[in-house]
Amino acid sequence: MARVVVDVMLKPEILDPQGQAVQRALPRLGFEGVSDVRQGKRFELEVDGPVDEAALARIHDLAESFLANTVIEDFTVKVEEVAEAAK
Repeated sequence: MARVVVDVMLKPEILDPQGQAVQRALPRLGFEGVSDVRQGKRFELEVDGPVDEAALARIHDLAESFLANTVIEDFTVKVEEVAEAAK
């Protein structure tokens, strides 16, 4: 079993009001020195069996057509192996 992670972020040229709100709140909460905050989404997909090129291509298509709005968002796809539960 493997976990495939799809991270979706607004493109750099797109304004991020939620990230800006967090950035403005940080000094009031005692967190100094953060110059920028961008908010995004993370999807974790548990995949049965190995993740081969065909599976990655299907997940890439899923991300492009369903998980991300590619007009305003970029996404990355990465595989994280999941350790089997001890029996």
